[in-house]
Amino acid sequence: ELGVPEADRLAFVGLYGSLVFVLGLPLVPLWGVWADKYSRKVVIVRSALVEMAVFGLAAFAREPWMLALAVLGIGFQLGNTGVMLAAIRDVTPRARVGTTIAIFGAAGPIGFAVGPALAGILIDGAGWAISGVFALSAVLSLGTAVLVWFGTHEVRPPVVPEGRTITLAFGAMRSVLGDPIVRRLFLIYGVVFLANQVSRPYTPVLVESVVGTGVGLASSIGVVMGVASLVGALMSPLAGYLGDRIGFRPVLVVALAAGSVASLLMPLMPALAPLAGSAMLLGAAAATTGAMVFSLLATEVPVARRSQTLNLVYLPLYIAGLIGPAVGAAIATILGPQGPFIAGAIVFAAGAIAVASQRSMGGQRQAEEVAAPLG
Repeated sequence: ELGVPEADRLAFVGLYGSLVFVLGLPLVPLWGVWADKYSRKVVIVRSALVEMAVFGLAAFAREPWMLALAVLGIGFQLGNTGVMLAAIRDVTPRARVGTTIAIFGAAGPIGFAVGPALAGILIDGAGWAISGVFALSAVLSLGTAVLVWFGTHEVRPPVVPEGRTITLAFGAMRSVLGDPIVRRLFLIYGVVFLANQVSRPYTPVLVESVVGTGVGLASSIGVVMGVASLVGALMSPLAGYLGDRIGFRPVLVVALAAGSVASLLMPLMPALAPLAGSAMLLGAAAATTGAMVFSLLATEVPVARRSQTLNLVYLPLYIAGLIGPAVGAAIATILGPQGPFIAGAIVFAAGAIAVASQRSMGGQRQAEEVAAPLG
């Protein structure tokens, strides 16, 4: 609609996805420090208000550069999920960490399920323009800010940092990334998001190749992406429940393997229903993986570094989000829209093999704590 030539469309889909994280990546450590020093609630509300501005700008975009400017602005919106996770962990009993974090993790997939479906109805059924959908999203983002500000309590961290923000931010980075278990979990999480970010922007392109252009395309995209996210939302609490009882690591391995299979199947599906089924499996795998990694971090990291670690938990996502769509754009340009899904399957499989070949992270941490002197 903004006039991008057909020959450049696949490349633009990937590159615009990378723009989301260009400005956000350097700010990740700062938001966590500001949240712990001053107010977690203010940092979360800030994110919703920036989101409102981003959607508003996108609603008025009439040229590709205007949309690019809106997408770049998302970088100032990021940095809220880790803050939310840190607050949730501080008020959740240890025996229910996996289930609680998984329920929290289901919120995003529910939004990704309802949002595309509603957009499809508004565009195909009610005749709305895409700009009108963005404007509605801006209003909903304002509502989010109001709900958080008036409907939640401030949760302060067990250890409130003191000192200069820049010093604390770099100190948090060194402390968190200096822990080998945290590095390993961050790497796993980054691998999963890399696989997802390489292929996810091209799901609508696969849908278009199956159903064609014209009326009904927006609804079909909404069904495939919405159903996938909804299944992920439903699976996440179940995975958290299983993780609390049989261990987070076995569930993580199964989820990574399932993600590889689903990603490989998606470009092979000849009709909308099996394509939606493959997307459901991929959505469940991605949601489960995130819940397991969050739960491992929430239980394996010492209390003194827990808030710092969870504040930075999306750092791997931002790095993968910056690299993944650009890599997907290059692969799609050469191999077509099927290429990113094959690459994603390979990355998922590599993650499953890496996790399965490692010794239990919980056992390693417990051994270190037993060997450490008391005091």
